[in-house]
Amino acid sequence: MRKQKRDPMKVVVRWTVILIVVAVAASLVGSGITAYRKNLLATKQSEAQEINEERDRQYAVDLAEFERASASGANLAWPAQKTEGWDIIDLTNYPLENPGSITMTRQDTMYTGMLLVNQWHSRPDDFDDSGVTSVGSYTGGKIGVANYNIKLFPVAISALQDAVSAAAEAGYSHYMVSEGYRSWDDQNTLFQKALDRLKSNYSGDALIERAKKDVNYPGTSEFNSGLAFTLRLYSRTDASIGKPAYSTTEAGQWMNENCWKYGLVFRFPLSDFPLKGTADKSYKTGITAQLNLYRYVGKGNAAVMHVLDYCMEEYIEYLQEHPHIAVFEDGTLRYEIYRQYVGDDAESFTVPTMSRASDYTVSLDNMGGVIIVYEY
Repeated sequence: MRKQKRDPMKVVVRWTVILIVVAVAASLVGSGITAYRKNLLATKQSEAQEINEERDRQYAVDLAEFERASASGANLAWPAQKTEGWDIIDLTNYPLENPGSITMTRQDTMYTGMLLVNQWHSRPDDFDDSGVTSVGSYTGGKIGVANYNIKLFPVAISALQDAVSAAAEAGYSHYMVSEGYRSWDDQNTLFQKALDRLKSNYSGDALIERAKKDVNYPGTSEFNSGLAFTLRLYSRTDASIGKPAYSTTEAGQWMNENCWKYGLVFRFPLSDFPLKGTADKSYKTGITAQLNLYRYVGKGNAAVMHVLDYCMEEYIEYLQEHPHIAVFEDGTLRYEIYRQYVGDDAESFTVPTMSRASDYTVSLDNMGGVIIVYEY
């Protein structure tokens, strides 16, 4: 057999073609892989950018919320509060934040605003009226008084001064304090006169109960607190100013609508008295007579009573069930209020303080507790 000799050129050309085809194929495959990798990288980069942007947005929201809460004075763990108007937040299940402590006595806390005095809660036997002072003398005659013997505790006089000054700025004047503090003896004298007037028709317990309808039993009248007073309008030069019923005048209505801003409350609301739409609270206060009587309770307490439409009795009952609340105005913390049970006989007790509060007031409530109002 003859072996055919191969042409070396043909072999070279053949292998060259094969190598070129392999190279082209490899190039195409490599380009595909590179493109795939580029597309995958771009996709991952886009996803990462979206995640980062979302995290930035959430961080901005969280930061804004933190700054808002910090500016408002609220604890971030507290329930959310309204950003407009007044809002009361129940913090019963939230402790006070890093409280300190101070020891106070009954006498320190008895005359600061929240001592409940009504027909069911007589003022305490250790009540000391040495601190009451003449309204006319204290104000230098800037507030009208029926006479200079009308007295109140200074905190009540100062609140009334603020309210009367604000009323003057609004264009209302001629307020006069017609009645203020009554001592136990003064109240007893009035009650004995009622007994004498009625004893021809009643006797025994029936006489006492009938007299109570006209005059409070000694120690159970708001006038015995030294924090309550009645107002009317009076002008020495214009008798017509005092003729209309006080609650129907513009000056009287202004005071009834705004007194809470200065730590005063209208003490005995009745149906449509003193303002149209007023709810009857006589079933709680025990008073059915139309009296233009105001009571000093302090700004924080007055604000809550106004917002929740509570009389004094209802408010203390509310704090018994919700002993820790926060009061916000337009999303800003104004007051934190805490009720602590101390008993009826304790001569002294330790109460919590809050270093971040600008001020605080502790008031004995005559219901076995003290009400602490922290102001921010």
